[in-house]
Amino acid sequence: MAEIKEYIASESDVVVVGAGHAGCEAALATARMGLKTVLLCINLDSIAAMSCNPNIGGTGKGHLVREIDALGGEMGKNIDKTFIQSRMLNTSKGPAVHSLRAQADKRRYHESMKRVIENQENLFLREAEATEILIEDNKIVGIKSRTGAIYKTKTAIICTGTYLKGRIYMGEVNYPSGPQGFQPANELSGSLSKLGFDLIRLKTGTPARVLKSSIDFSKMEIQRGDDKIVPFSFDNIDNNLTKKQEVCYLTYTTEKSHEIILKNINRSALYLGDIEGVGPRYCPSIEDKVMRFRDKDKHQVFIEPEGLTTDEMYIQGVSSSLPEEVQNELYHEIEGLENCYIMRSAYAIEYDAIDATVLKRTLEHMDIWGLFFAGQINGSSGYEEAAGQGLVAGINAALKIKGKEPFILNRSEAYIGVLIDDLVTKGAKEPYRMMTARAEYRLTLRQDNADLRLTQRGYDVGLVSEEKYERFLYRKENIEREIERVRNIKINPSDLNNKTLVEIGSSPIKNPQSLLELIRRPELNYEKVKVFDPQRPELRMDIIEEVETEIKYEGYIKKQQMQINQFKKLENKKLSLDLDYSKIDGLRLEAREKLQKIKPESIGQASRILGVSPADINVLLIYLEQLRRLK
Repeated sequence: MAEIKEYIASESDVVVVGAGHAGCEAALATARMGLKTVLLCINLDSIAAMSCNPNIGGTGKGHLVREIDALGGEMGKNIDKTFIQSRMLNTSKGPAVHSLRAQADKRRYHESMKRVIENQENLFLREAEATEILIEDNKIVGIKSRTGAIYKTKTAIICTGTYLKGRIYMGEVNYPSGPQGFQPANELSGSLSKLGFDLIRLKTGTPARVLKSSIDFSKMEIQRGDDKIVPFSFDNIDNNLTKKQEVCYLTYTTEKSHEIILKNINRSALYLGDIEGVGPRYCPSIEDKVMRFRDKDKHQVFIEPEGLTTDEMYIQGVSSSLPEEVQNELYHEIEGLENCYIMRSAYAIEYDAIDATVLKRTLEHMDIWGLFFAGQINGSSGYEEAAGQGLVAGINAALKIKGKEPFILNRSEAYIGVLIDDLVTKGAKEPYRMMTARAEYRLTLRQDNADLRLTQRGYDVGLVSEEKYERFLYRKENIEREIERVRNIKINPSDLNNKTLVEIGSSPIKNPQSLLELIRRPELNYEKVKVFDPQRPELRMDIIEEVETEIKYEGYIKKQQMQINQFKKLENKKLSLDLDYSKIDGLRLEAREKLQKIKPESIGQASRILGVSPADINVLLIYLEQLRRLK
């Protein structure tokens, strides 16, 4: 084979490797912040590909999308343009766990995002496979491609998704491949290893796709979208997104289908021992579910359309690494799928990832200047988790070049902050999935107030447009003004007022109360007390809902804010990245090793490292106090 000749393909401020959900957000962020950005993609048909499932959002994940949008990212706007069904989940519970989820037309989602990238100023899209990261004096200088092209750069963001040494598994059959049959990236892993990275293997998977006309929907429960569509993007909050929505369906596995799985479990790639990687605990294969929950005689299966221009239906809940012939037998025992025709088989995919504890909370490598990582290469799973990391990495790459302070979201500010802190502080032994339970301060980190929490931050770094910022200020000021207005309206305990209270389902008052106090009553709300408020201004529904939520949960929010203030005290006690923990007396050996490896940026982060005890934290606090006195 002839030697590949190297040549300089381009010079830029940023090179982003990979155009999945992380790479798209990273590249758009740096380009919008004024930096020349090259986005390398192994295949342009895979840009923002929805390789696993055709939806955006869900429990916890919907919060991430709202935060991405509030900061000036693209995912929320793109799904608003391309959704085919929208539902708000967990509405029977409190607002902290309300999560938006939308079915996407996966082909239109890809096409729409590709068009945005193609038309973005400062952003240059290139089909190329990155094979080597070029480092000089612990600083990124370029990315080399398979063809020998060298893309010289000041910073790079690695967003390789599930492509790094990707391998598909179906029973005894396995072969090198990226997701959906795209070409894998087989050489970049070697470059990372040479740079000293400890690579880990992780695994994820996807179910079969089935021909719509071969499904008996009469045996299934219809799952419709919401009548009132709530947008992901705050840009669309006062727009009418009403459209004809597609229908999804709910069905179930059967005891017979479970018997088929148990009979053939030794042929599953998961149980053959061929797969090294660990799969996502919270999105298990059907084999795992049947093996782990032997007492259940059925599991939920959701049938979801993949788009408006295809008859492929996604069989959510039945991902598998069983052989094709066993999958065929298994799927035909699911209610309504007795005569189904499988168009694409289910498979598991294994891929390389890094140990993210080598990264700062900016997602930059601790020791290599300008080298950032985002998405599934950091051990996360899911489109939304990847996009959130890509946005933060992109912002920080731009700020790095501009010589400005880094952009860090802490755990009390955003779900994105929780996500990144967990990855860089604890690492990931399995693909990390965002859930509301991971956030300690979820009552203040609601999806409805993501703009109030983060849009100012996005504007300050130059990612939020003036138009978006003006809309944010209008919403913020109207919410604050209305809360203050109802706080100052006093209701006296007159016979007429008490009679009215009884009529609207509440109890009389004995002392004067504010309208705010009445709204706070469980049986009342903003609309019901309108009778006491004849001068009420006309407000948008999203503003009214935010006002009511803030009032109803004001006491709880105040308590959580006190907890956040305590949290921030520890976060503000900074630790030097150059600190030599081996020289601090009193630290246990395990704590010294973990602290030396992860190099926490604060006492707060140190306290979240597995293996660092409260006693070790006290030792660090004493050490910091001694240093302070010596100054």
